[in-house]
Amino acid sequence: MIKAILIDDIEHARVTLRKDLETYASDVEIIGEASGVIEGAKLLKKLQPDILFLDIQMQDGSGFDLLDILPEIHFNIIFITASDAHAIKAFRYSAIDYLLKPVDPDELIASLQKYRNQSVGAQKSNHEKYQLLKENLLNQHKPQTRLALNSQEKIYIVNIHDIIRCESSGNYTEFYFTENKKLLVTKTMKEYEDLLAPQGFFRVHQSHLINTAYIQEFIKSDETLRMIDNSRIPVSTRRKAEVMKMLEEL
Repeated sequence: MIKAILIDDIEHARVTLRKDLETYASDVEIIGEASGVIEGAKLLKKLQPDILFLDIQMQDGSGFDLLDILPEIHFNIIFITASDAHAIKAFRYSAIDYLLKPVDPDELIASLQKYRNQSVGAQKSNHEKYQLLKENLLNQHKPQTRLALNSQEKIYIVNIHDIIRCESSGNYTEFYFTENKKLLVTKTMKEYEDLLAPQGFFRVHQSHLINTAYIQEFIKSDETLRMIDNSRIPVSTRRKAEVMKMLEEL
């Protein structure tokens, strides 16, 4: 059984979430509930859940206030938040799962399935990603400079400026960095295209997303872009006109 704790200052929200879990997730056992930061911190010091469903804003503080009280975090967190485009972007940059209020049962089911599909190592929480989310929420109207990337075993916090390019590999994405580093990430490239496009990244091919700051030259003979790491990235016929316009504007 997956042990869960619910922390939300709105009783109706907890009741609804509890009923949804009973209906759609028979392998989830709710071992405790709390209505605020202090009560929740006391509960978490006594009980150790696998998943914490945590409201972001409560009457006696925020979910981050609660996390700051805890000496260690050894459970996964699914944040519950109101609909806010900037906040949602912060969650995505931080690679942290969230549910919008009112919680959609289908999204709840999908979040729990992501948890079940993770390796045991990946299910252990990473304090740094929660700090990154906190930082991104505080600076949500500024361009994000760091990105959390999920591999099969770890979550890496990387500087966006260090990413040269991304290459699609089925349901995975290979990231290539400066200093000849690379990382295979367990998400599709489409998710990163949406996040990184405002940061100067451009999809030049179905399988390739590049950081335009690291383009060295366009080679006309085979219609490829040579990047700073000497990789040759093909430009698709369908995207050629957009790529040429992008190069003119650099």
